[in-house]
Amino acid sequence: MRIVIFGLTITSSWGNGHATIWRGLCKALIRRKHEIFFFEKDVSYYRDNRDLYDMPGIEIILYSDWNEIKEKANEHLLNSDVGIITSYCPDALKAEELMMECNNLVKIFYDLDAPVTLKAIKSGIDVPYINVHGLGGYDLVLSYTGGIALRELKDILKAKKTEALFGCVDPEIHYPVSAKDDYKNDFSYLGTYAEDRQQKLSTLFIEPAAKMPDKVFVIGGSQYPDNFPWNNVVYFNHVPPPEHPYFYCSSGYTLNITRGAMAEMGFCPSGRLFEAAACGVPIISDSWEGLDMFFSEGTEILIANSSDDVIRYLNYSEQERMSISRAARERTLMEHTADSRVKNFERLIEEHFSLKTGKV
Repeated sequence: MRIVIFGLTITSSWGNGHATIWRGLCKALIRRKHEIFFFEKDVSYYRDNRDLYDMPGIEIILYSDWNEIKEKANEHLLNSDVGIITSYCPDALKAEELMMECNNLVKIFYDLDAPVTLKAIKSGIDVPYINVHGLGGYDLVLSYTGGIALRELKDILKAKKTEALFGCVDPEIHYPVSAKDDYKNDFSYLGTYAEDRQQKLSTLFIEPAAKMPDKVFVIGGSQYPDNFPWNNVVYFNHVPPPEHPYFYCSSGYTLNITRGAMAEMGFCPSGRLFEAAACGVPIISDSWEGLDMFFSEGTEILIANSSDDVIRYLNYSEQERMSISRAARERTLMEHTADSRVKNFERLIEEHFSLKTGKV
């Protein structure tokens, strides 16, 4: 298939989780002989922090103004099988207007931020990538989050058909590597600063760090405020994707914390969860509905609700630690790779064409 994507970014992982997801999915799509065209607005903050310039098999079209590529975008859509627009795409509505004029392709909206989108809509806040009529014009709405989000995308935003397309990992990039002395720690957290994660970060990371001065705690990620409590915490501003395996594999354990709106809806595994598991590091996570759909508590992942929980886990034996990390890695490689997600994506497209043509 020829697939056209209008997304937030694929070239920069700075301050967002979209880029690494798209890199894994696009590589898997290319391996399966699909052609990919990715339109990305060339904004300064991603340009200044770019960590991908090209990828074999994909054409990345960077542009500064929609009008300069409108004709090219229209030409690609007219000659493609699938068109995808994502949440937070700066020109989502303009791309949607073009896409809706094309009868030849499957029209898809992929909301990688569905709980955030729905919370804003329910609060009466304008969402610039959703038009006033909702999502009813699309053939299929994919959601990074499952559970109630799929129903609310139908009920609130008029989506005709919804399916989950969860986060995933590229095991060619995320796998066990040797630890790096610069990153070496007992407990790590990799994530951009977010106000709605701060309370859990304080409980599950900052408090244990203060109570365990003999342990090394490390945070990697951008946009942390100057007044952040760094006591007994080493900080790395923006760990680029090629360094993620070294960061994880230098950790005794790593922490997963879910954005507030996503945790409330559940069924919301972040890509980082699978990346860490694929690298073979045991994960301590906050709790949310549906987590057991991806990993089994106690044997593949450790759930923490308090600083005492974290401290208890950090005192596990090496045998217990390694048993959990091995089990999570095995589960991830079987069920949570980009290839497995792409196979599901292909199935959905085939179902659409079968229904359209009447062939089953």
